Amino acid sequence: MRINIDSSESLNVIKIRRQFLFFIKFLRSSEMASNSSNGTTTTKPPPMPSPLRNSKFFQSNMRILVTGGAGFIGSHLVDKLMQNEKNEVIVADNYFTGSKDNLKKWIGHPRFELIRHDVTEPLFVEVDQIYHLACPASPIFYKYNPVKTIKTNVIGTLNMLGLAKRVGARILLTSTSEVYGDPLVHPQTESYWGNVNPIGVRSCYDEGKRVAETLMFDYHRQHGIEIRIARIFNTYGPRMNIDDGRVVSNFIAQALRGEALTVQKPGTQTRSFCYVSDMVEGLMRLMEGDQTGPINIGNPGEFTMVELAETVKELIKPDVEIKMVENTPDDPRQRKPDISKAKEVLGWEPKVKLREGLPLMEEDFRLRLGVPKK
Repeated sequence: MRINIDSSESLNVIKIRRQFLFFIKFLRSSEMASNSSNGTTTTKPPPMPSPLRNSKFFQSNMRILVTGGAGFIGSHLVDKLMQNEKNEVIVADNYFTGSKDNLKKWIGHPRFELIRHDVTEPLFVEVDQIYHLACPASPIFYKYNPVKTIKTNVIGTLNMLGLAKRVGARILLTSTSEVYGDPLVHPQTESYWGNVNPIGVRSCYDEGKRVAETLMFDYHRQHGIEIRIARIFNTYGPRMNIDDGRVVSNFIAQALRGEALTVQKPGTQTRSFCYVSDMVEGLMRLMEGDQTGPINIGNPGEFTMVELAETVKELIKPDVEIKMVENTPDDPRQRKPDISKAKEVLGWEPKVKLREGLPLMEEDFRLRLGVPKK
């Protein structure tokens, strides 16, 4: 038997349904507002990944995007990720500081894809994880184009968060120890808010990364995005740009060329140096863990600039001269991570000592500079 439903009656049903859905949304928003007023933070559940991820009949690979993957740390991270045969790696890089040479052994590999792309423009790919490393990290490069640097940190991070939201990906931001500025506490813990000059020549990088961290947490709270934030400290190793202005690469390049090692005055300012393989291990543990961060990733071994120059001189060229030069503005006096949190929640701490890592970097620099070992 066929039952005829009056059209006006069906319209009423649709109206009632819409009113009911609106009422449910109103109740949810009221509940979130109530929780916020009580001082508790309510976050949305993360977006669901592709249904294929949970299919019984399809075992898909983990698709991983690395922005800035042609750079120094990024290319070492790609090497490590590609060792796992279940990973498909996509690199997006505009080659402002990175180089295709760093990835040449993976070009043409069936699980690897390289895209020339600037993260200040939207990117549309299907991925499960995003390692967001794209940003010039050397003072020479970010002072050369400070507007581009802050756009990369802010608009680039917004674009990557938008991508993570669309596809339900987990995203890791490589922030920096520079968010602590010229610190008034030593060593620096994650709870320290920093002492940063907002209008200095380094601010495009320092404040850019601070805004990027803010955006990460806002997307996490508002949209339920799975985030990870690593505050990375000074890192060194093979594939660093030879003339990038950072102290370890400067000293090694100067020693190999027979030039004086230029130590910025007064020479007592300190830094902590983490070898790149340790850094990559820390980033991967953070991505795979369940902690949002921020978490300091660095080596707590602390050296003055004079001590570092003396060590490079001893290991590479004992007859080289050490010369004092004028310092750059806003140069931090001390930099040393407190890695208690990384030890506790990631089970991570650096293994490679400075005297072990420097000769590995020297070998790479000799090859690229064409300076044979005598």
